[in-house]
Amino acid sequence: MKSISSKRVKNLPFKLSPLMAGVVLSLGVVVSGCQAPKTATPNSSNVVTSSTNVEQVAAANHAVLAEVIAKKYIITDGHIDVPYRLESKFENVSAHTEHGDFDFPRAVAGGLDAPFMSIYIPARLEQSGGSKALADKLITMVEAIVTEAPDKFALAYSTAEIEANFAKGIISLPMGMENGSPIEGDLANLKHFYDRGIRYITLTHSKANHISDSSYDENRPAGGLTDFGKTLVAEMNNIGVMVDVSHISDDAFYDVMAVTKVPVIASHSSARHFTPGFERNMSDDMIIALAKNGGVIQINFGSSFISQKAIDYGKLRKLAIKTFSAENNVEANSVEVKAFKEQYKTNNPYPFSSLSDVLDHFDHVVKLVGIDYVGIGSDYDGVGDSLPTNLKDVASYPNLIEGLLDRGYSEQDIAKILSGNVMRVWKAAEAYAASH
Repeated sequence: MKSISSKRVKNLPFKLSPLMAGVVLSLGVVVSGCQAPKTATPNSSNVVTSSTNVEQVAAANHAVLAEVIAKKYIITDGHIDVPYRLESKFENVSAHTEHGDFDFPRAVAGGLDAPFMSIYIPARLEQSGGSKALADKLITMVEAIVTEAPDKFALAYSTAEIEANFAKGIISLPMGMENGSPIEGDLANLKHFYDRGIRYITLTHSKANHISDSSYDENRPAGGLTDFGKTLVAEMNNIGVMVDVSHISDDAFYDVMAVTKVPVIASHSSARHFTPGFERNMSDDMIIALAKNGGVIQINFGSSFISQKAIDYGKLRKLAIKTFSAENNVEANSVEVKAFKEQYKTNNPYPFSSLSDVLDHFDHVVKLVGIDYVGIGSDYDGVGDSLPTNLKDVASYPNLIEGLLDRGYSEQDIAKILSGNVMRVWKAAEAYAASH
């Protein structure tokens, strides 16, 4: 992609926010291909006269550069739960929506280009049935979003289509399946879902299934992957569907590492270093193994994935609700319990993580294994109201980029985080499948 040539802010090929444009013009900032702005000359009217002004200019420049970078590079997000959100309560996401974390105007504001639509399948359907039918229904819903707003959205079955849509200024909607339950033990279903556009599969969700044990489930019947799960991983490699190791147990992760011939992803996981004992996040040893495999961990923004304080809060709240229900002999869905929950939240405010906390997870992965193995997997529309301050919806990616700039990441480093690393893995999956 061509870099942005030297232009004054008013001539940038995209719109800055009014606030940011005002800051830029008042400071006389020049944006030159996303590099640092030119230094004012001693005779200039915008000579910096104090350290405070230096800090203000630096902060303003990072904010400007963040918006530039957000528009300049493809931004992928490995996991956004729009389809299941709309299954519960439909809204037209091609326009501004009252609810949720994703819609077209906010995606444009944030520079989001390729959000993976999560085809989420509840774990309960593994036993009751209906997984495949629900997956097909949610895929059809994504197709309908595109059909109804072809000037805004397009399906994307390949990295080439992501790049082509980006060049046209259209948001791609690639798809990943969260929970392999719809495979239903039949490899023909893998081909069916590949043909419908699924490009990664999270092998399980909150309970063990016929493919894998789950990190959330104390029951570990397979001790990792099942025999069918191992066969499925190999066939996913062959057909070009990325393997997603988020949600699976540690033993299952290492089984995947032993079977896969191509890099894999953790589409929406964070670093267990900050949340000891939370198996849903990845340990340092797992991140090292993932990097050795060439894979990518995509950081989940949910506060309970980022902060031990949020995890502890959830445990205490759950215990308080259980105690209240028992002492008052009321059901979990009763009016009394609902009122108690609201009062509990008022008396004990939720400890939202901060942008800085999220950046700590990126830093940790980079320091552990390098810049090539980390990406974004926000879990927008999937983690409720637990999102960190300054990362509340898909308009917030420039805040993340600004934070990375503040911590010394280069433009090239940030480009890898935004999409370069994940696109590399996806292209490796495509190349392997093409040769088999």
